[in-house]
Amino acid sequence: MLSKKTLGLTTAIAIVAATGAHAESLTIATVNNGDMIRMQGLTEDFTKKTGHTVEWVTLEENVLRQRVTTDISTKGGQFDITTIGMYETPIWGKNGWLVALDDMSAEYDVDDILPAMRGGLSVDGTLYAAPFYGESSMIMYRTDLMEKAGLEMPDAPTWEFVADAARKMTDKDGEVYGICLRGKAGWGENMAFLTATANAFGARWFDDNWNAQFDTDAWKNTLNFYIDLMNDAGPPGAANNGFNENLALFQQGKCGMWIDATVAASFVTNPTDSTVADKVGFALAPDTGLGKRGNWLWAWALAIPAGTQKEAAAKEFIEWATSKEYIELVAEKEGWANVPPGSRTSLYENPEYQKVPFAKMTLESINSADPTNPTVDPVPYVGVQFAAIPEFAGIATQVGQEFSAALAGQQTAEEALAKAQALTNDEMEAAGYK
Repeated sequence: MLSKKTLGLTTAIAIVAATGAHAESLTIATVNNGDMIRMQGLTEDFTKKTGHTVEWVTLEENVLRQRVTTDISTKGGQFDITTIGMYETPIWGKNGWLVALDDMSAEYDVDDILPAMRGGLSVDGTLYAAPFYGESSMIMYRTDLMEKAGLEMPDAPTWEFVADAARKMTDKDGEVYGICLRGKAGWGENMAFLTATANAFGARWFDDNWNAQFDTDAWKNTLNFYIDLMNDAGPPGAANNGFNENLALFQQGKCGMWIDATVAASFVTNPTDSTVADKVGFALAPDTGLGKRGNWLWAWALAIPAGTQKEAAAKEFIEWATSKEYIELVAEKEGWANVPPGSRTSLYENPEYQKVPFAKMTLESINSADPTNPTVDPVPYVGVQFAAIPEFAGIATQVGQEFSAALAGQQTAEEALAKAQALTNDEMEAAGYK
């Protein structure tokens, strides 16, 4: 007869053997944003619980999109989990390129995902990617510089106010620039910002017949306003700056205002990384009085490419990384201000998180974005900072290059818009929209 000690040891070995037999090594492609880097540092918790190990492929935003799109469209099989967003998920899910996440555990609580996030990551009510974090965009600004300029930031400012404040806060000799905005070319870089901004100026990508609209006054006003503002109050080399570059500038105290992803709020207020952590305020993205604000809606989400041989393990990882328990793990180790925001209703109901200074503005920004009615005039597409059609990424990448060149002074705004108009119409005609 076995002793209790021997029996317990035998049972433990059996459990380890069973776990090892089913343990997988998952390859995950992700973006080099702070929250994703933090997740990588906590992966040991997942491995301890499941036995699965993880290999990370961490890439800059534009490169990630190119690599993942190529791999998934060609069924290359490089990744077991990919980091994608609200643009790709509905298109790829509809194409059958993603594994449906319709069998998550009851403990995972799919219904707790914020409606805006769940809707943007679903096809016909079926979830195809789980939001690691959700975001809109908002203004982050230096309260000390705003006060020095003799101004007070409204909760819901206009672009006119923002431009005036930016110019007054600028001290180029002191390397302080009134505003930092995306200029790096890319459909998810400068075009995310400029498309959302154009909505506020009354512009749109297409009319109801899929005709490009870059030859309109609304787009001329948008692009000229942006370039003039950046020339007057932006940092040098702005045409090369995306999210990470502007984040670094703001943390170094070189930006009076930065309009970008709400997720950045935790980074600019973290005293470990930000020299201005105690001098940051928040406001809604600006408007021009036409009824639309220049804020986007996005989620960096985890999805499983169809055909993976490790579907079960991949779902275990997604459940772990996007769960309530993961949020609590980050809060325990790094504080509530550093948990992944914008994905779950329960987070915004948590009294501890409600104390975080940017929590309320983040949720207001997310809830105010309307991807089904993003523009002043009607459009045939869905999406705030993108048009949810397969051709958009390629077209907007080209347009983004023209606009970035205009910001760099290599051509005029009018020349960039004329090229954007021609290439967009050509691509849409070739794709059969016209």
